[in-house]
Amino acid sequence: MTEFHPPVDASTFPFSAVVGADDMSLALILTSVSPEVGGVLIRGEKGTAKSTIVRALAQVLPTQRVVEGCRFGCDPAAPDPRCPDGPHLGARSVERAARLVELPIGASEDRVVGSLDLERALSTGVTSYEPGLLASANRGILYVDEVNLLHDHLVDLLLDAAAMGRSTVEREGFSVSHAARIVLVGTMNPEEGELRPQLLDRFGLTVEVAAPRDEQQRTDVIRRRLAFDAGPERFVAEYADQQRALRERIVAARDRLPRVQLSDRALATIARVCAGFEVDGMRADIVTTRAAAAHAAWHGREEITRGDIRAAALLALPHRRRRNPFDEPGLDEQLLDQLLGDDDPPPPPPPDDPPPPDDSPPPPADPSDNPADPRENSRDPRETAQDATDGQSAASDKPGAAPTGVAKPRGATYSPRLLTARGIGEGAAGKRSRALTATGKTVGVSEYADGRRLHLPATLRAAAPHQHARGRDGGKLLVHPRDLRRARTQGRESNLVLICVDASGSMGARKRMEQVKTAVLSLLLDAYRRRDKVAVIAFRGRGAELLLPPTSSVEAGARRLETLPHGGRTPLAEGLESVARLIEIERVRDPKRRPLLVLVTDGRATAGDNAVRRSHRAAAHLAATGLDSVVIDCETGKMRLGLARQLAVHLDAEYLPVGDLAAHAIVDAVEARDPRPRAA
Repeated sequence: MTEFHPPVDASTFPFSAVVGADDMSLALILTSVSPEVGGVLIRGEKGTAKSTIVRALAQVLPTQRVVEGCRFGCDPAAPDPRCPDGPHLGARSVERAARLVELPIGASEDRVVGSLDLERALSTGVTSYEPGLLASANRGILYVDEVNLLHDHLVDLLLDAAAMGRSTVEREGFSVSHAARIVLVGTMNPEEGELRPQLLDRFGLTVEVAAPRDEQQRTDVIRRRLAFDAGPERFVAEYADQQRALRERIVAARDRLPRVQLSDRALATIARVCAGFEVDGMRADIVTTRAAAAHAAWHGREEITRGDIRAAALLALPHRRRRNPFDEPGLDEQLLDQLLGDDDPPPPPPPDDPPPPDDSPPPPADPSDNPADPRENSRDPRETAQDATDGQSAASDKPGAAPTGVAKPRGATYSPRLLTARGIGEGAAGKRSRALTATGKTVGVSEYADGRRLHLPATLRAAAPHQHARGRDGGKLLVHPRDLRRARTQGRESNLVLICVDASGSMGARKRMEQVKTAVLSLLLDAYRRRDKVAVIAFRGRGAELLLPPTSSVEAGARRLETLPHGGRTPLAEGLESVARLIEIERVRDPKRRPLLVLVTDGRATAGDNAVRRSHRAAAHLAATGLDSVVIDCETGKMRLGLARQLAVHLDAEYLPVGDLAAHAIVDAVEARDPRPRAA
């Protein structure tokens, strides 16, 4: 049998030619050596070769044998007994290049899981199935660029495939199931939003990347890119030997992997490290173990060492130890080294030359020579960050501090009550306001469109008038494309939540500003959970500032809030005018995403001439545009002016005191009116 060589793609930048991407390369190689590791998520700023290196991976992956003619790439050694193209007993096998299938973020559901020919199925009863991207990626890599922008219904499909290893397509009683053992690789820019926690946990490894700061590395990047663009075929040929050597090393590591030994000491170390970082569940332990074994095999070893565990932990744990979206990713390497303990013990002496017994007592421990007990010094990095924040807050409260300060948000948040836009929208699926979406409660029918759920009763009613030819077609049901009807479903959409914060001197009282910070952080976290886009505008002094342009990244919002300046006059009208300008721009960019204004203020306006009148006029203008708004009143004290309530009238907005924003405030109010205990 002649050796199969995968074709060389001259349009793809060689994997071995990428500069300054050691962590990315290692993570992709480990999951190539051991697909059970579970894939890779690459996070980083734009222009850091994320997509380039992932697409280049296919050129160095080992080839694989598949059943000839199987559209699902079944393994001839263990074919899928439920394969739609089966059974495969005795079928021939062929060798093919490894698959790296790219999933566009705008793909339809049918493009991902496949589709049924509904007209043929209803007319003849024959199930005709066209495989989707999950079928093409079976036993290969499914790559999603900008995975954080993937629609929720596609995320659900990926979660099902990753968890079950199968994809099932069901359409009005017809069902097709096939194997979908995929290695998921995703790239993303964190500034554009975060991943759902469920999908984040499905990635075995994660890597944070940034552009190199070293002058020589940046020079090499430019030189190689220009050389590739000038002559792709010549450039690829220059790296052919390195590519071949890399592929052969991956094959050798795969062959060595089953022989890698996991000692009790290594297993205990992995468990101690995962417990020390307080990761959720046991998936972190399993992924770290598999990655450590792959790392040992990659380096030609058959036993897992301390270095293998350290390398695996740095890739497998950072995204699993995060407690909420405001926590920065990453791992405390000093704590990791403490949890790993001492270096690996030296190999035992040969059995024919045993060492003499040593009955002398051990020397006293020297604290300066031995690492501290990790249980005593392994403080959670979040506690250190909180101590620093508290210290800065205490320093800012000292006498003689300037009246204009910097608001430092605390970590405490609460679940706010649900704030929604009125009416029914048609925006992207989410969890906030009512809207017509692809899934949900059926509220009507309309003409059929690809990717939408078929409404079978309405389809049969539409086909009923032309069933006079029934006898000529042998009793078959006649259904034409024009007869197909889809269900109009109502669910929830995501919105553009505009948080406009009063950061003037009237809000500068310490307790009041802390209350405002907690409220805004809670709103940011709630927007993340409901898949909203968020923008933050702060007004103080003489004008307003866009602290956070519309984004899905609550991390970015929390960082902006950490340095929120406060003090000075209250330019309320200018803040509302900034909101109006931003909404005009966003309606052009995304006309279907409805905005929801959340105005956090005490209602005062003190900047410029006729400040109160101008603020009321600006509020009335926003109300005339149909903007849905909520006014969060931050006024405190016994003598209240009620200006925020007046502003809510001009804005045609829902009025809500800041103390009633928390969801538990609703329960407290009900219990205050009815003190009877609730049933358990």
